Amino acid sequence: MGKFFRLLSTLILPLLWQCEVVAQNNNIADYAFSRAPLLKSTYAELPLGSIRAKGWLLKQLELQANGATGYAEELYPEPDNLGLDSDWLGGSGKGWERPAYYVKGLVALAYTLNSETLKEKARKWIEYTLNSQQQNGLFGPKQMNDWWPRMPMLYALKSFYEATGDQEVILFLSSYFKYQVQNLPASPLRDWSKSRAGDNIEVVLWLYNKTGEKHLLELASLLEKQAYPWKQIFSRNMFYHFGDDFQTKHGVNVGQALRFPAIAYQHTQDQFYKQAFFKGIDHLISDHAQPTGIASGTEFLAGKSSIQGAETCTVVEWMQSLETAARIIEDPSIGDRLEKIAFNALPAQFSRDLKEHLYYTQPNQVRCVRGHNGFDEDYPESLLLSPYSGMGCCRFNMHMGWPYFVKNSWAATPDGGLAILTYAPVEVRALVANNIPVKVSEETDYPFGDQIRLKLSLKESATFPLRLRIPGWCKNATIKINGKTQSGLSSGKIVTLKRQWKDGDEVLLNFPMEVKLTGQVNNAVSVERGPLIYALKVDARKVITKVHSVAGFADYELYPNKDWNYGLVLSKGSLDEQVKVEISRLTDDPFDPANTPIVLKIKGKKIPGWTISYNNISAFEVPYSPVTSSEPEEELSLIPYGAQNLRISILPLVGSERATKGTFTANFEDGKMDGWIFYGGGWFVKDGAIRNASNHGSWGAGIHGSKVLASHTQFSDFSFQTDIVTGEKGDAGVIFRVSKPFIGADFYEGYYVGVNPVLNRVEIGKAVDQKYKMLASSAFKVNPEQKYRLTVKAKGPSIRVYLGSSTEPLVSVSDAEYRQGMVGLRSYDGMPWFDNIIVKGLTE
Repeated sequence: MGKFFRLLSTLILPLLWQCEVVAQNNNIADYAFSRAPLLKSTYAELPLGSIRAKGWLLKQLELQANGATGYAEELYPEPDNLGLDSDWLGGSGKGWERPAYYVKGLVALAYTLNSETLKEKARKWIEYTLNSQQQNGLFGPKQMNDWWPRMPMLYALKSFYEATGDQEVILFLSSYFKYQVQNLPASPLRDWSKSRAGDNIEVVLWLYNKTGEKHLLELASLLEKQAYPWKQIFSRNMFYHFGDDFQTKHGVNVGQALRFPAIAYQHTQDQFYKQAFFKGIDHLISDHAQPTGIASGTEFLAGKSSIQGAETCTVVEWMQSLETAARIIEDPSIGDRLEKIAFNALPAQFSRDLKEHLYYTQPNQVRCVRGHNGFDEDYPESLLLSPYSGMGCCRFNMHMGWPYFVKNSWAATPDGGLAILTYAPVEVRALVANNIPVKVSEETDYPFGDQIRLKLSLKESATFPLRLRIPGWCKNATIKINGKTQSGLSSGKIVTLKRQWKDGDEVLLNFPMEVKLTGQVNNAVSVERGPLIYALKVDARKVITKVHSVAGFADYELYPNKDWNYGLVLSKGSLDEQVKVEISRLTDDPFDPANTPIVLKIKGKKIPGWTISYNNISAFEVPYSPVTSSEPEEELSLIPYGAQNLRISILPLVGSERATKGTFTANFEDGKMDGWIFYGGGWFVKDGAIRNASNHGSWGAGIHGSKVLASHTQFSDFSFQTDIVTGEKGDAGVIFRVSKPFIGADFYEGYYVGVNPVLNRVEIGKAVDQKYKMLASSAFKVNPEQKYRLTVKAKGPSIRVYLGSSTEPLVSVSDAEYRQGMVGLRSYDGMPWFDNIIVKGLTE
């Protein structure tokens, strides 16, 4: 019966799309609105294929079909990947999550583009999966004893049903979910499935809305109980609170789990889940923000440094989480963030032809090359443009990014209307009011243009609401219906237009875009206009290092053809008068840096002291603003973040440098790390103290010598006091007069005073030429669980160290190599904590 439905849908759906409107019936495209007791206000997804991309967005899908997705099986033909001997095709391979990830994105792309070639690729995977189901309901490779890899395949099957109406999928999912109810108590979620249970629950609730089967609600509750306590983790900023367990600090897991509280809120209507969703975003952005609206992760959450990055998997998982949340929680800020990530972070992860990708993308990326950067998961190819960049997960998971964005740009509302979740050039076919078909053509250059025209086609008039999101960044939005201006619009609100709509009605939205500066790490800024981030245009030189057997695919490095180390020169006057916006015709690919339709012209100066770092791969951290420069003023060109793989998007401001005077204190009672930047490993606040996280399970260079710096400090002569508990392993202490920090144990210039519980000593040392040099030490019996008051007094070349209430220095040296710099904390293979930091500047 399933094969019959699949054949029928293959023949009929393309014909339906050729009609003026599509008459969607329950066998092909029924909407999954909430049944009791689920949250009634939840929007429903429009079935896959209901929304077709146009314009620049269609071009991205076509590039993907002719690039990374269309040739994935040829690029990765091994049995453990996408080969014909894959275990997901009944073979001997061990593909685990990889084929399931790929099929999830492949199905979405195939039916969004209505591509017969891609559909044929997808069908063999779907056919095997459906035919693999055992009598007890379990499906997939028989030898695979893991809940997790089946979760992305659930999404693929759900999408396949939406596109084809294959009723076998409904029976299949019901049978598998009964198996889960029966077997999860004895074989509970673990590891990845425990992290990513929200994926499973989302499909369970979708099926419940189709069938009303009570065991599905039982399963949803069971999955929620067995998952990590994401409600508490997001609410209380507990990502680093699980010691050696890396799951809750893993950037992809966190982005994926972001949908868990929204889905649990749909299920339980517990307001604390809803609050957890927003609190989690606030915590992540406060501690790990990148300009694109996403949290860093390389692969662990990595702080706010301009040299940290975001993984391709993280980008697409954040997008899907926000897409899901936007249907459940009616809040325009979710759509704002989703657009920011989709229009900036997503295209930045790919080569311009979508054939190669980057495992990590940095806000300030001056080279794409092979090498080690010190990340916690530090693959040598992670900054190399390649079909094989970094670990394999991203090359299989990335395929859902653009098609899921299209699929979730609109939604059906339970009152018979439609809602626009994100703006882009698409054509939508849906049912409104009492099953009246409507076609809406969304004509726009957005986000490169500020006007959006909606053209409605109906064979009969219908009364229904149309919900439109007014972006939070837009101050003076206007909406006209058939030329008549609507009133009562506010930034960051959702406006509902409920009226009797007729064939030929037009809605014209205008979202004027203004240039603004957003504060970033080290008091630097990013430049934004509407939903787009703008970055210094860095012309790149391409060096091919390997040509692959699949024609058109290669590994290549990128090097800048000109200087990138610039700061902005801005006065206190109006920003509009200092930034010239040059607008040209939109091409079919606005992410082509040679043809981007928007260029911002702004004044700047070169900063000679800001250079490439020790490893000859990444730039040093962006200098703290303001920074002085005696270089001549130049006109700089800024283009959209996603239009280039090399970029400087966090820019310092040129002005008079500052030095810290008086006293600097930190006690972390507010639970925040404002102004602190860490390099390698992870730092977090718990119980009013700042702590270095465990890095168990990480094999990267960044796990040793983790540093966190109060980047806004500049002390020369001072008294530095802190409470310290060392813990049992490694050593820990304070660093001072620090400059040129980077990821790595001794990648900085400055001094270190450490307390070592293993060797029972207190020491003074310094980092010179990326090596540690011991200057002096003294024996001291360290109790690893005792809190000590550590005091360092530095005046000129004299450095003296005190511990506890001693009035005599425990160790002292005279060294004049470093005179001024930042203060911070350092741990080498330990898990210390620090509190009650007081640094007092000394005057002559």
